[in-house]
Amino acid sequence: MGGLGSAPLPPLTPEDHVLGDGSGEPRLIVYADYECPYCAVLEQRLVRAGEPWVFRHFPVRSKHPRAWAAACAAEAAGLQGRFGEMHASLYADQARLEDPHLWERARALDLDVERFDADRRSEAVVARVRRDFESGVRAGVVTTPTLFEQGVMRAGVPADT
Repeated sequence: MGGLGSAPLPPLTPEDHVLGDGSGEPRLIVYADYECPYCAVLEQRLVRAGEPWVFRHFPVRSKHPRAWAAACAAEAAGLQGRFGEMHASLYADQARLEDPHLWERARALDLDVERFDADRRSEAVVARVRRDFESGVRAGVVTTPTLFEQGVMRAGVPADT
């Protein structure tokens, strides 16, 4: 993965999703989408690394038409305290991101499915996904995955993660 140069590290916010094991401040901010196969590879590497990282939505609708709905599903699950589980589930099976599969995932996570379905279509959830996407655009993100590490923006799957 090549560095794209120095870019201001997008500031962490209380709304950020910190994933991974370990303690301490996350050193990575990852912009990704749930339909991107390269993002799934990066996800596996980050999980194996065991360090905390921040996940931000960057659904690239032109290439991945189901990524936006998947991002909203993850956020809706998060409103019931299950963002991490839905996040992992979406990456574990990227071929099934349509409504019936999202509802099945919600049931498997023991979510209130009616609430989940209403929440994922709500203005608040759409605004949350849009806020992540726009923060990526402001930071110079143009593709997925893109990560920021110590103020350096890198696009693609890193060889050493």
